[in-house]
Amino acid sequence: MARILNNDLHANRESRGTFFGKGALMKSGWKILILVLVLVAGGVAAWLVRMDKIPTNVAYVTDEDGGIQIIDLTTMEVVKRVNPPNVAPRGLGLTFDGKYLLTANKNTADATVFDTRGMRMKLVKRIHVGDNPEFVKINPSGTAMFTSYEPGSSGGPPTPGQEEEEEQGPPSQIVSFSTNDWARETDFTAGISTEGLEFSADGSKLIVANEAQNSLGIYDTSNGKMVETVDLSKIGRRPRGVKRSPLNTGYAVTMEGSGTLVMLDPDFKVERSIQTDAKPYGVAFDKSGKRIFVAAAAAQTLQVFDADSLKPVGQDSIGKRCWHFTFTPDGSKLLMACGRSDNVYVIDANSYKTLKILGGFQTPWGILAYPRSYGSLGLP
Repeated sequence: MARILNNDLHANRESRGTFFGKGALMKSGWKILILVLVLVAGGVAAWLVRMDKIPTNVAYVTDEDGGIQIIDLTTMEVVKRVNPPNVAPRGLGLTFDGKYLLTANKNTADATVFDTRGMRMKLVKRIHVGDNPEFVKINPSGTAMFTSYEPGSSGGPPTPGQEEEEEQGPPSQIVSFSTNDWARETDFTAGISTEGLEFSADGSKLIVANEAQNSLGIYDTSNGKMVETVDLSKIGRRPRGVKRSPLNTGYAVTMEGSGTLVMLDPDFKVERSIQTDAKPYGVAFDKSGKRIFVAAAAAQTLQVFDADSLKPVGQDSIGKRCWHFTFTPDGSKLLMACGRSDNVYVIDANSYKTLKILGGFQTPWGILAYPRSYGSLGLP
């Protein structure tokens, strides 16, 4: 009997030992599972943060035949390419917070709004504009995007015969949209064959280059009424780019037909002009306002002028049909979109030497950097 009791006690001890061993094992397993779940949740949270993050230190390039490409300005490499259906973008603009990119699309008479977060470039809205939209410009307060469209234009550089047709064609239109909800706000008639758009410092006036009329139109942005016409026919032909000085000392205008750079005072009076290389278009001041950069497209030359005297201070050879460009946010480099050579030139903004040439583009038209930077389509 004692032997049986001893055997039972021994069996109970073994049973308790096995039970407690399994319990410890189960407890350890739960700890591992909880740790795995925490790590997974952390990874998901980090992924969600990345997907919600607005890209910074980047440049956006619109390809007329290839959608939108994003360049990392640290590595100077293309890190994202998107080609949504029925989007042939030219002009582009960014909201001040960098969250939305707006493009004007030549083939579909509309503008498209993309959510930039996480570089997803999700198309969130299409907005009807009108035939042949081209230029996009955000106002100084960041509350509205202004877009031009040209019903009388074929969308490319005109031949001599086409220039005469343009002069007799229908006028261009300017339309603005709220950056809050993309609702249409104003719609008014501009000159014939509009090109560059620029705002006065307070945003009350919109300056429009009327290419076919050799003039600038000055409009009240609150109601679209014309305030003034600036006749430039005695200075040159076919104004294209127009840019306000960051010092608010006036406006620089490029005239493609005559190869002319013109400086106007704050009241739009001609102060001085100088001859440039062939077919200048894109124009911008550096952030100090001391230099003016000009893209002479047909000459395949970047030219730099002293903003006060208009004397040349430097130049560099570039690709074919480089119309628009942007500085990097720190102002140290220049990126030029070259539409006929399908590349982007990276140029030192002080030595004017080419540092790198990025390929793989398809008729690049416009380029903007974020954080917001100076350039032919960007600041001021």
